[in-house]
Amino acid sequence: MLKSIRILLAIAAYHDYEVWQMDVKMAFLNGNLSEDVYMTQPDGFVDPQNAGKICKLLKSIYGLKQASRSWNVCFDEVVKGFGFIKNVSGSALVFLVLYVDDILLIENDIPMLEVVKDSLRKSFSMKDLGEAAYILGIKIYRDRSKSLIGLSQSTYIDKVLKRFNMHFQERFLAHVTWHDLEQDSVSFDY
Repeated sequence: MLKSIRILLAIAAYHDYEVWQMDVKMAFLNGNLSEDVYMTQPDGFVDPQNAGKICKLLKSIYGLKQASRSWNVCFDEVVKGFGFIKNVSGSALVFLVLYVDDILLIENDIPMLEVVKDSLRKSFSMKDLGEAAYILGIKIYRDRSKSLIGLSQSTYIDKVLKRFNMHFQERFLAHVTWHDLEQDSVSFDY
């Protein structure tokens, strides 16, 4: 998944496409179950008059093995239902990346971006996060004047350092740069 996102961000940087992010609220609750699933009444929600009874789930919920799959099937059906077709005369292009409940929209046409966002909002409870700043915990830096998009995992690195109680260790303060002699691009670390 990360490799695909990096490729799409490189395309966005090169062609100066819009990169937008949305979040689906309670994504797994949108999925429909294709089989009967029963559960005990959850603690704190037990009906005192029917304490010994169980519940039949009508929708997918977090924690079910099939929750992720049912959400993905639901999302796929909705997006296919938008009716996007090949536009021979126009040049509108849309990349839509879904990772659990995070959506990355990469487009070259701002009005089309709004159409896609509105279509998604009609189908799901969504939060529009604006221009993409983080995806999968990775910070996105953008310099449109230089057609650059940079990715930083410093938040993840800090989390790992804290987990192993190494966050008080002395840090390497030099910036790391890399330049490929066959390319004009330079990679750098903030």
